[in-house]
Amino acid sequence: MVTVAPARPLPATVGGRPRASVRHLGPNWYATVMGTAIVAGAGAGLPVEVPGLREVCRLVWALSVLMLAVVLVARAAHWTRHRDRARDHLLDPAVAPFYGCLAMALLAVGGGTLSVGADVIGGTAAVAVDAVLWTAGTLLGLVVAAGIPYLMVTRHRIGPADASPVWLLPVVAPMVSAALGPPLVPHLPAGQWRAAMLLGCAALMGASLLATLLMLPLVFGRLVRHGPLPVALTPTLFLVLGPLGQSTTAAGALADAVRSAGYTGTPEAVARFASVAYGVPVTGFALLWLALAGAMVVRAVRRGMPFAMTWWGFTFPVGTCVTGAAALSRHTGLDAFGWLSVGLYGLLVAAWALVAARTAAGLAHGTLLAPPPSAGPSPSAGRG
Repeated sequence: MVTVAPARPLPATVGGRPRASVRHLGPNWYATVMGTAIVAGAGAGLPVEVPGLREVCRLVWALSVLMLAVVLVARAAHWTRHRDRARDHLLDPAVAPFYGCLAMALLAVGGGTLSVGADVIGGTAAVAVDAVLWTAGTLLGLVVAAGIPYLMVTRHRIGPADASPVWLLPVVAPMVSAALGPPLVPHLPAGQWRAAMLLGCAALMGASLLATLLMLPLVFGRLVRHGPLPVALTPTLFLVLGPLGQSTTAAGALADAVRSAGYTGTPEAVARFASVAYGVPVTGFALLWLALAGAMVVRAVRRGMPFAMTWWGFTFPVGTCVTGAAALSRHTGLDAFGWLSVGLYGLLVAAWALVAARTAAGLAHGTLLAPPPSAGPSPSAGRG
């Protein structure tokens, strides 16, 4: 009889630094791709000309493509080598919603490819890449939008104080599809294809919007009844801006695509009016929430809020408000919305620069991919 000695655990540190491993790389890392891609896409859509901005947006778009490739490979390695940990992520109500970030990362990079990357790879290639990424992101987004709430109902154990803004991540993914699908309408064959794409995006917007309206009262109710979030989770309050800004963007994009889909005259005028009638009050609420979330972040910083991957919540949601304000600027002609989009874009760039620098430093020091200090063996370790 041959016996095999148990494998010795790897040391927790290497050269005095925490040992990094893809075992501890969760689906929240796709937020880095989303947050980077939106800097390029939102910058390209600003209603004002900024010298040199287009060139910078091309560089940021290229960085987002590289980041998407790296994170996809790393996450594939995670699923291949650490399936027990991957299953634990799906069964963890605090982590599972971040699977929505995968769909949104694909969609954000695809949208940036069409709006910015076309300058680099050409229009035909950009349309092809965006079509592939939009299709993949939309299908994944629909699976996640239905699958994660299913797990929340059937497998997760959620207490009264566990409601969190991260619950919005799975259901907002179809809204991103609704916002980034209309620019593809003119590139489809005229007639049924264009109309189906336009109305399909409208359906995606409706699905996401109604699901968001179910989630938001739970999030705000948790804050009122149980007090502020833990300081490390406070940045997730900015996630509420995502469906608000993205739905305004989607309404504007749908109105822009109505003519291309063959609906002219009254339908086009109604669509433009509806996008403004919807977008203006929603933008007002987004600014109100931005003030509330900002005040909560200031409070958390005073209480020693540590850097964590939740800080990426300062990027993509704010970027959606930039694109939403830019859409309102196009459809109303008001300079106020144009300057609002510019101001929010400045906030986005500042937040991205800070968070990206802290993330790079955390990777260099090995802290972001290190096991938690008290982490023990995975509950499902050794299965499958």
